[in-house]
Amino acid sequence: MSGFGRAACIALQGLAGISVQIEVHAASGLPAVFIVGLPDQAVRQAQHRTWSAIARMGIAAPSGRVVINLTPASLPKAGTHFDLAIAIAVLRATGVVPPDDGETALIGELGLDGRLRPVTGTLPLARAAAEEGRTRIVVPTGSVGEASLVEGIRVLGAPSLAHAAALLGAELDPEPVDAVPAPAGVPRMHADLDLADVVGNRDAVQALEIAAAGAHHLMMVGPPGAGKTMLAMRLPGILPALDTDAALEVASLRSLAGEPPPSTLDVLPPFEHPHHSATAVSLIGGGSGAIRPGAAARATHGVLFLDEAPEFPRAVLDMLRQPLESGTITIHRAIGVATFPARFQLLLAANPCPCGLFGSGECTCAPQQRRRYFGRLSGPLLDRVDLQVRVDRVAPGADGARRTTAEASARVAAARERAAQRLAGTGWTAMGHVPGPWLRRNLPLDRALLEPLERAVERGALTMRGMDRAIRVAWTAADLDGAAGPTRTHIGRALALRKGIPA
Repeated sequence: MSGFGRAACIALQGLAGISVQIEVHAASGLPAVFIVGLPDQAVRQAQHRTWSAIARMGIAAPSGRVVINLTPASLPKAGTHFDLAIAIAVLRATGVVPPDDGETALIGELGLDGRLRPVTGTLPLARAAAEEGRTRIVVPTGSVGEASLVEGIRVLGAPSLAHAAALLGAELDPEPVDAVPAPAGVPRMHADLDLADVVGNRDAVQALEIAAAGAHHLMMVGPPGAGKTMLAMRLPGILPALDTDAALEVASLRSLAGEPPPSTLDVLPPFEHPHHSATAVSLIGGGSGAIRPGAAARATHGVLFLDEAPEFPRAVLDMLRQPLESGTITIHRAIGVATFPARFQLLLAANPCPCGLFGSGECTCAPQQRRRYFGRLSGPLLDRVDLQVRVDRVAPGADGARRTTAEASARVAAARERAAQRLAGTGWTAMGHVPGPWLRRNLPLDRALLEPLERAVERGALTMRGMDRAIRVAWTAADLDGAAGPTRTHIGRALALRKGIPA
């Protein structure tokens, strides 16, 4: 006696989803189970979870020769989210569940007790299912909130395999079980910080506003305790709120990275703050099994903050050069190729020397030590950083006149609106995204205005790419001031900030 069953699931390559058909052929013969179609170790072990979960339903699993095929067979399959689809395909092969309707995707990990457990990446899997044309998706009960963030697909939650089978038409009366809950979310530490907490350092606050208004990269140099981290953590609060598509993309990346799922879309731009001991895989992404996004991808539409930047290995820092230009990260591994978005703002912080006291009269670092310290930040990387500003320690009784996050956010939003009108129809929304050739061709400036920048290029103080970036900063400064275009003041401010000398 033989039977055939089919069920649909989704495989991910980066954030891109590929429809996977699970085919099960159960036939008479010696007991054996074969899973084919390039499964990883987690998928191979699904056999044991599936047979145990079916037994918990009081149903006899196939006892003969069973072949489980995951198509397309040439695509590597990784992860435990295939468990539910494999189990339903087995139940269809034995006649317990009606045949596949072609409209339903199944996602979930099975426990030995038959309960369904939430899996990493439920949100991007649900998005991919909707894009594949599926009209409904069955997920563990604990994942319903996450999957429901996707519009255009009906989400059905099931606490166990028996409940999932009943939802799909099986004539079963499942016993009530306690659903496995999703992990609790972690509050974002930068969500309620206010720029008004910053005292003094007006040049650094101005640079932070320019960075936010134009999506420019920023480097802050100053001694320990000067407030570099304090400033950095307040940058997301003055950035424009994420639109729905961007918020979904950010939430999908976080879900894929294994972070607790959101109950609602978070419109606050993300803030990633990896330690300087971070490896290339943790910063860029990768892994020996499924390819996971690193901190740079998780910072998409937000801020990637590298504190103590010269302490990062130079090879790791230089891996950021390509995503800074292209806005994407492509990772090649033996198991496949994955592409993640990586349109983030890079924010670097560094001490002026290894001991951090250079300029105070107490520094003990030799000139060679200081050169070696900053030498870890390569010229090509720093050439992509639009703004460089000095942050000094604030003396007691410093000026307390401050700008709040709400005030700075309003200025940034107005500047972004002016830039968006100028860039309408281009696909860019901020001056920091505009390529140099387009800028020179479509927004030319008078030669007299460009004279200071051209002299800096002639002296070797600026590269041509650096000149383009300084012009973009000048446009952003003009947008913040409500000016129609850059003036000599804006050009001078951009040049000064470009060279790390506050204007």
